Amino acid sequence: MTATDIHRSIDAVWRIESAKLIATLARMVRDVGLAEELAQDALVAALERWPETGVPDQPGAWLMATAKHRAIDRLRRSKLLQRKHEELARELEAEQESADDAHLDKLDDPIGDDLLRLVFTACHPVLSTPAQVALTLRLLGGLSTDEIARAFLVPEPTIAQRIVRAKRTLADKQVPYEVPRGEELAQRLSSVLAVIYLIFNEGYAATAGDDWMRPGLCEDALRLGRILAGLVPNEPEVHGLVALMEIQASRSAARVNGNGEPVLLLEQNRARWDQLLIHRGLAALERAEKLGSVRNPTRGPYTLQAAIAACHARALTAEETDWASIVGLYGALAQQVPSPVVELNRAVALSMLFGPAAGLAVVDGLTGDPLLKDYHLLPSVRGDLLRKLGRFGEAREEFERAAGMTRNAREQALLRQRAAECLAEG
Repeated sequence: MTATDIHRSIDAVWRIESAKLIATLARMVRDVGLAEELAQDALVAALERWPETGVPDQPGAWLMATAKHRAIDRLRRSKLLQRKHEELARELEAEQESADDAHLDKLDDPIGDDLLRLVFTACHPVLSTPAQVALTLRLLGGLSTDEIARAFLVPEPTIAQRIVRAKRTLADKQVPYEVPRGEELAQRLSSVLAVIYLIFNEGYAATAGDDWMRPGLCEDALRLGRILAGLVPNEPEVHGLVALMEIQASRSAARVNGNGEPVLLLEQNRARWDQLLIHRGLAALERAEKLGSVRNPTRGPYTLQAAIAACHARALTAEETDWASIVGLYGALAQQVPSPVVELNRAVALSMLFGPAAGLAVVDGLTGDPLLKDYHLLPSVRGDLLRKLGRFGEAREEFERAAGMTRNAREQALLRQRAAECLAEG
């Protein structure tokens, strides 16, 4: 195996193992920042040793053993070796002496509890949403600062500062490294789901830059969602979010053409939709609905959105889409989470069911909503409906206005193309 191959292997191992590594270390040292440092030390050791010795049979166990040795050394060197630190050091040493690398994963059980603590710590409400996103991708996604910065088109020093400040805030506020309970669990879980879905959406429809999609972020969000579903298997909305992401991700290959240009949903070649992801998504949706029916007959917002996505997934062609069900689902969603964005989506479904005039009547009622003032999809949808009604001049103006509002280059080009088509048609 070449040095390049080994470095690729190390990168892959790190992506898989880093979250478990940091989670276990954080439980031991009670400091997320220190846990990440120790994990990084183990990664550096791997980069130094493995090119010479080869990748070990159990690389995750090797990293864990190395990180624990570093933790013991760090505690021994600390000038603050109070009784608690001494007890921690003895505990680590005893565990290390009694274990060989092949059985470390068993000794670290329950790893799921550690991961769950890390999830809730990274998404703690004392942190801003941008900080939660950055820290989640760093600690649970295994992404480097540079990778996070490039994914969100933010300068690397900005992301680095967010992560440093987030870890400092957690330490200064003495945020407990634990899973919340009772009502607080439900509230905090909602925050965790929102962070994961925000990451997915940025990958699915990038807000800025030259690319329509950033598939890597979708994959990271899906992986985080699947991990969370395994950690809290009885929470219906977790499975609802996973279902939504699986089904939406199934369209990825069909959402761009060979030139990387966007292809809208109704124009996509559905033969290119990933049937495995659809199958997984529908199974997750079924589980969410079964769990929800036991605990609460009202489906949650992620489960409702997944049900909408499922209507599209089940239709072999755009013409076969069950728009009546979609309109009803958006109505239910609007009752749970009233939002002009939900209403805008409902307007699109209404236009498909009853014609563009019905949709336009709803959209026109949203034009004065301050929450949609800078939302480029409002004029984009309005332009599409006006175009279908033959009002090409008005449609062109709406498309041009939408193009001026979006920061995504691919989307700008698509909207300007549609504006030009209206000019030709008018």
